[in-house]
Amino acid sequence: MSVESVFPALEPLLPKVSKPVQYVGGELNATLKDWDTAAVRWALMYPDAYEVGLPNQGVMILYEVLNEQPDVLAERTYAVWPDLEKLMREHGVPQFTVDGHRPVGAFDLFGVSFATELGYTNLLNALDLAGIPIHAAERTDEHPIVVAGGHAAFNPEPISPFIDAAVLGDGEEAVLEITDIVRAWKAEGRPGGRDEILTRLAETGGVYVPRFYDVEYLPDGRIQRVVPNRERVPYRVFKRTTMDLDAWPYPKQPLVPLAESVHERMSVEIFRGCTRGCRFCQAGMITRPVRERSIEGIGAMVQRGLEATGFEEVGLLSLSSADHSEIAEVTKGLADRYEGTNTSLSLPSTRVDAFNIELANELSRNGRRSGLTFAPEGGSERLRRVINKMVSEEDLIRTVSAAFGAGWRQVKLYFMCGLPTETDDDVVQIAEMAKNVIRAGREASGRKDVRCTISIGGFVPKPHTPFQWAAQCDPETVDNRLRLLREAVNSDRSLGRNIGMRYHDGKPSLIEGLLSRGDRRIGLVIERVWREGGRFDGWSEHFSYDRWVRAAEAELPPLGVDLAWFTTREREELEVLPWDHLDSGLDKEWLWADWQDALDEREQDDCRWTPCFDCGVCPAMGTDIEVGPTGRTLLPISPVGKGSPVRNPALSPAVQG
Repeated sequence: MSVESVFPALEPLLPKVSKPVQYVGGELNATLKDWDTAAVRWALMYPDAYEVGLPNQGVMILYEVLNEQPDVLAERTYAVWPDLEKLMREHGVPQFTVDGHRPVGAFDLFGVSFATELGYTNLLNALDLAGIPIHAAERTDEHPIVVAGGHAAFNPEPISPFIDAAVLGDGEEAVLEITDIVRAWKAEGRPGGRDEILTRLAETGGVYVPRFYDVEYLPDGRIQRVVPNRERVPYRVFKRTTMDLDAWPYPKQPLVPLAESVHERMSVEIFRGCTRGCRFCQAGMITRPVRERSIEGIGAMVQRGLEATGFEEVGLLSLSSADHSEIAEVTKGLADRYEGTNTSLSLPSTRVDAFNIELANELSRNGRRSGLTFAPEGGSERLRRVINKMVSEEDLIRTVSAAFGAGWRQVKLYFMCGLPTETDDDVVQIAEMAKNVIRAGREASGRKDVRCTISIGGFVPKPHTPFQWAAQCDPETVDNRLRLLREAVNSDRSLGRNIGMRYHDGKPSLIEGLLSRGDRRIGLVIERVWREGGRFDGWSEHFSYDRWVRAAEAELPPLGVDLAWFTTREREELEVLPWDHLDSGLDKEWLWADWQDALDEREQDDCRWTPCFDCGVCPAMGTDIEVGPTGRTLLPISPVGKGSPVRNPALSPAVQG
């Protein structure tokens, strides 16, 4: 059946809302396919505003991978702001895609990518606006299959009442396999209905269907066990890992936003995974093993992306980009290739011990010299041993001195507050580190105008990390330590005026902790918050701590638990955790041993360059760490137009700048 665009009903509403351009679609490199020729149709959502969601690499990759299949259609949808939501409800306009403005409820599959748990209320809002029952148990064969993915899907239990399935890990191959299963089921005439298609997905072992698992609880509120409730469903669900990144050079045609977005650049993922072993970092743990993209693969993606988009900045992305074994060759090769053009290179936050001035100079060769960003994470050397972030203050001072001496004027330092074993003094030491950075910068540069910005976030214990057992710090303690830090920064005005301080209070972090380590009982809290107006909880102006606390106080005590039980309580070694049946590849005994090492302030080396520590990932994946150096070079390119090697005659002058 054809599905009519809702744009005729939507268009009259757009002049009444802020930033209407975010809802119109038609971006450069967007894809709009014929509905009737598609056998399987996906609606893909990043559950946040367009400006945050459009640059998301995960959704962009899946969008392109799916649309490359001749009989598959994929369109995008984002969370709508409250002003448009109100008008949509008044005028009966459903949640829509920005590509074809088709109703989300008409698609076969609704895939939602969660980078953070604070997007859960936006999922419920999108489902409700789409006319899809928010409870999975109430959906019929006429409703899309709701599939969750992204890092927050490694513990999907809090949203298990609202999703039909979840995929752990990399999505490139997983979405194609899901598509194949749905295509075959539809071609057979949808035998067995919704229950059968979900069973077929679950029996692959790589798709988690919450309804097929029963959770039993102990009298004290802890989980006794999680067991399948039907024969064709496995006891454990494994994560998906895309091993050969060069075989998946996506996105080939990156989307160019119409409205202002959080990242105005073209990004290339240069490797995936991390073995540094930072104990707080869920992303580093769940994306193991390390898989590097080759220097030729990186060069080809950069060139193709620049030609397709007209962007003038290329972000070389990964969890720690300077750790690519050939990063020097990559940056020098790209800087050589695009010298004399307007194309600049950038790295995200860089480890102090992986940074050098030669690398920084290559990145800024085209004249764009922004501030440098490092993440010591902990204020004291003792605390950095606890979290396994082995960066000494001497290393930091040496690095920033070289940078300031080479012409940089600004450094940003990232820290966390509320880490396990943390004391007031650990946090106050951040101030002295920042002052030493200013002192070193003034001495190295001979100038007084050097700046240091310290940015502090609240620590949230995450599943599948050594800190998954840790007690979360309460907001009052976090806020008090931030107050002490602010006083310490301002105690010396001659230095303090050159130090900026950005921080979040402890309250949003506590709610993120509730959602991060919660189980199925938390679904009642999420639903209540949404029904009471909760939206865009990742935005400080929309987040309401009191609303979450009220909802937790109303829903959890009748079940024998409360907010503190899920957050500030330390777990025991043998406690069944809500995500234990979801296999990230990491051995739980190894994680516990690393937690004990943290408490004993013992660091662990990077296993890329040292013997294996038996975390379990490589044997579980049947693979090994992939790392260079290869000794290869960038492939030569043929100019695609007159002048700049990235100029594409197919692009309009406006796009090319």
